[in-house]
Amino acid sequence: MSWFAVHDESFHAILGSSPGLEMLFENKEYPFAHEAGVFIPSDNTLFITSNQYTDPSSPFAKKIQITKVVLSSDGPVTCEEVFPENVPMANGGVNYENGILFCAQGDMKTPAGLAFMEITPPYRSSFLLKSFYGRPFNSPNDVVVHSDGSIWFTDPIYGPEQGIRPAASSPNQVYRWDTKNGGGIRAVADGFGRCNGICFSPDEKIIYVTDTDYIHGDGTTDCTRSSSIYAFDVVHYSRQPFLINRRLFAFVDKGVPDGIKCDTNGNVYSGCGDGINVWSPGGVLLGRILVEGGAANFCFGRRGELFILNEHKLWRAQLGDHIRGDLLKI
Repeated sequence: MSWFAVHDESFHAILGSSPGLEMLFENKEYPFAHEAGVFIPSDNTLFITSNQYTDPSSPFAKKIQITKVVLSSDGPVTCEEVFPENVPMANGGVNYENGILFCAQGDMKTPAGLAFMEITPPYRSSFLLKSFYGRPFNSPNDVVVHSDGSIWFTDPIYGPEQGIRPAASSPNQVYRWDTKNGGGIRAVADGFGRCNGICFSPDEKIIYVTDTDYIHGDGTTDCTRSSSIYAFDVVHYSRQPFLINRRLFAFVDKGVPDGIKCDTNGNVYSGCGDGINVWSPGGVLLGRILVEGGAANFCFGRRGELFILNEHKLWRAQLGDHIRGDLLKI
């Protein structure tokens, strides 16, 4: 049980009778396991995006690599590097219309926005959204899809700070893109230091947004800046959704809360500086899955599986087999 820390007795029910943690793959060449984490149940694969690293073919350029991980229950895990044409500097991602919707951070020449990629070769891709009515995005970071088909995503200024994008052109904001009813896009939440991860509660009445202002794109840190998860109520006025009652849901004691997801019971999971932290729907820290070096992001697989992205290493945690990630519910 040394891989797990229990802060509340109810965490034992989440862990189940035989919890475990195993390293599935290690890439010593570059930090291949950083963001996205999109599980494809139809063929038991996982798509992940790397952290930025120096492109060996161009020592002055930064690169982000998408990797397809082929999982196996009785053999070694294999990895395939994927090179879609229209997903510049991919970051967060989510299952979308039999493919993957990626946050495309863009670069100094290519706009930032949202891009779609097919999950089978040749991995055809297309840009779906490139601006807010002509005003450039900064560097979209994470994305989630509502049951009504609308797409919600965060757009912090990390890209400009890291030198991969031009100067920031908008505040750190959350956007909603109504793809099913005319394609309108609205900024729905602001006031963040650096908005990052985003997810809905199972009933979609609450949206959680992480603020990772503790660390800026140039690598500087400040303990007085936000390292927190905020919750908002989703309500409707004039037949449109608004986010109200912003409140501090949780403060993280190690690192920052990056990727965030719920299980079907409403418990909230986030990748933090020491691994995966888990809170009750009421904001009580239940426990942690401890991974040295922490985790930027993760995703649920089947029946209590959790795939944890740990930069150079990919881990698989096994929780109770009754646990289901709310996104796929499998």
